[in-house]
Amino acid sequence: MPLSPSADINGSSSLATRQIHAGRSGSSDAPGQATLPVPIYQSSAYEFPDHAAASAMFAQTIPGFTYSRTGNPTVAVLEARAADLEGGLAGLALGSGQSAVAASLLALVSSGPGKHLVVSEKLYGGTVDLLGDTLADLGVTVTYVDPADPQEWAHAATPETRGFFLESIGNPLSTLADLDAIVEIAHAQGIPVVVDNTLATPVLYRPIEHGADIVVHSATKFFGGHGTALAGVIVDSGRFDWEAEPERWPQFTRARERWGHISLVEKCRGASPFLHLCRAKFVHDLGLTLSPFNASQILQGLETLDLRMRRHTDSAAEIARFLSTHPAVRRVHHPLVEGSDDRALAERDFPQGTGSVFAFELECQDSCVAAFVDSLRLFKLVANIGDVRSLINHPAAMTHCRLTEEQRRAGGITWQTLRLSVGLEAVDDLIADLQSSLDELVRRDAAATRTAAHQEVTA
Repeated sequence: MPLSPSADINGSSSLATRQIHAGRSGSSDAPGQATLPVPIYQSSAYEFPDHAAASAMFAQTIPGFTYSRTGNPTVAVLEARAADLEGGLAGLALGSGQSAVAASLLALVSSGPGKHLVVSEKLYGGTVDLLGDTLADLGVTVTYVDPADPQEWAHAATPETRGFFLESIGNPLSTLADLDAIVEIAHAQGIPVVVDNTLATPVLYRPIEHGADIVVHSATKFFGGHGTALAGVIVDSGRFDWEAEPERWPQFTRARERWGHISLVEKCRGASPFLHLCRAKFVHDLGLTLSPFNASQILQGLETLDLRMRRHTDSAAEIARFLSTHPAVRRVHHPLVEGSDDRALAERDFPQGTGSVFAFELECQDSCVAAFVDSLRLFKLVANIGDVRSLINHPAAMTHCRLTEEQRRAGGITWQTLRLSVGLEAVDDLIADLQSSLDELVRRDAAATRTAAHQEVTA
């Protein structure tokens, strides 16, 4: 009797199947004790069978778990599953999405003469903090460009550029980029492309299929889906040729004592020198470790990822359409609303939708924004996204508060900008919550306008 296609998970084309089973065969469990969920290996260290095995593992000449700072069996399943879902060669899980972005970019600029990055100007505020503060202190320079204009990327690249970085769906304005065109520009100049795919997830978009070299996720968000655990993931496509210009990438091409007096590309033939550097140097040295318990939480969330993403996405599109009709809303930043600059790109590259995170602009005075936010009941004021609960955030006062005024303007963020992360509640209830607060905002803003006019007359 022939085996079904899903007998080998790697042979299944269904993400719904792979998000549950990829990365695990049960063989890592004790004989006769295989658990259905991935077990939590809550251990800081591991017993070696003998001295020779311990010596070889620490010398990195044979694989194995030595200490949970750099590897753990539960975490390893998450790494394999994330790589499978993104279509990459291998994955690395870390303690947060921020650590995933940091390790990825450090791997590109930590050695050699080139310390320049070209980056989308429409990014999550924490990433801008990393680029403009911590990496700047290490001598890294950044040129910010419009993600929608591939020619800006071409003009910004220099011989010192070591990476392009962008988000597949921008946070907070749900901006899109022509990744295929950007990748073509980058690869023509020998530059790898790193894409943060947090908002899209592999359900809606797979950057590697569009030419990206490295994909990162804040797994805290939609991968976990319930706001319970921090985690980050890096996936390497395995396609970037570090040896094409070896002098540009000494961190991968030069022999080092740490790697047994050989280079990482020699050491990692058939594997990922990029992820080996991230794990064996940055995770090991800086302690960017993911706990096995948190890995288990993310794995549990992944099992329902496609179901949740479809509900999130459908509800967000319906709410965006509602907001675009309300007089208290100046503009809706959602790729599928009428008049969006990103609509054609969304229809081409995101046939299943553009996720649940988008922003809108209130039509009101600055003084009315806080009262509007505080009047909502179902939308919770939270600095997170990707939860089953619907969340609202005020970027200018919260996640993007450390950006300069110029950076906020370039990113399209005003005091009236509010970001939504649409959850899994009934969409009619969510619309009712927004409508009630927006209707009240119209009355409150009119009163504030009358008061301001009166004060101006009597001044």
